[in-house]
Amino acid sequence: MVSDNAPQTDVKKKQRGVAAVFRALAILEALETANMPRNLSEIARATGLYKSTILRILESLQDEGYVVRVEDSKYALGPRIMQLGIAYERTNPLRHHVLPTLENLVAQGTESASFHVRQNAQDRLCLFRVNSHHSTLDRVDAGDRLPIRRGAAGKVLLAFGDDKEPGGEMDEIRNTCIAVSLGERDKLCAGMAAPVFSGGQRLIGALSLSGPMERFRPDDLERMQPQLLDAAREITKQLGGTYPL
Repeated sequence: MVSDNAPQTDVKKKQRGVAAVFRALAILEALETANMPRNLSEIARATGLYKSTILRILESLQDEGYVVRVEDSKYALGPRIMQLGIAYERTNPLRHHVLPTLENLVAQGTESASFHVRQNAQDRLCLFRVNSHHSTLDRVDAGDRLPIRRGAAGKVLLAFGDDKEPGGEMDEIRNTCIAVSLGERDKLCAGMAAPVFSGGQRLIGALSLSGPMERFRPDDLERMQPQLLDAAREITKQLGGTYPL
C-alpha cells in the first residue's frame, strides 16, 4: 500500500532538487561576474545564501571541475566552464552568421559592431564584438554584461522581446527598427541598434554600433543607419526570418 504522503514527498524532493540547481547557478554567476577569485564571505554577499549551503554546493562543483579553490581559500571558475564555452563556440550557429556581418560593417567604416542578447530581466550579454579601426573605442568586450535599461541594444531587446514594453519611445523603436542611445550607459559614449529575427519574427538579439559620443552626430547617425539596417536584414534572412521593414 502506497502512503498518501508519497506523492507529496516526491514533489518536495523535486522542489529541493530544483532549488539546489538555482543555488549552484547563483554561485557560478557570482564567480563569473567577479574580476578575481572570491572568498566565502564575498560569495555569500553576492548570492544571499548561507555559508554552510555555499560550502556544500562548492564541494560538489569542485568535484565536477566547475569550480577550483585557489589562494587563501578563494574560489574561481574551473576548467569545465571553459569546456562548455568551447562547446558553445563550436555548436552555436549564430557565430557563423553574425561575425562576418560585424566584420563587414567595420570594414565599411562604421563604429565598433556588437551583437547582444538578453541575459535576464536586468542584464544583456554582448555575445560578439568587432572593434572599429578608430584609435579611440568604447569599452565593450564579448562576454560583458550590460544593463538592459541603458543603451541602444537594451532598448531594442525591450521593444521587441516576448514581453514587449509599452511606451512612446518603445513604439517609435518598433516602427523604425532603430534605437539610439546618447550618453545613457556612459556619458562619453553613444550607440545605435537594430533587431535581428529568426522565423516567425522571433527576436534573436540586437545588432549595434557604438563608440565615442563625438562620432555619433546627426550626420553620422544618418550615414550608419542604412548600413546597420541592411546588416540586420541580412542576418535575419540567413536565419530564416522576415524583416518588418
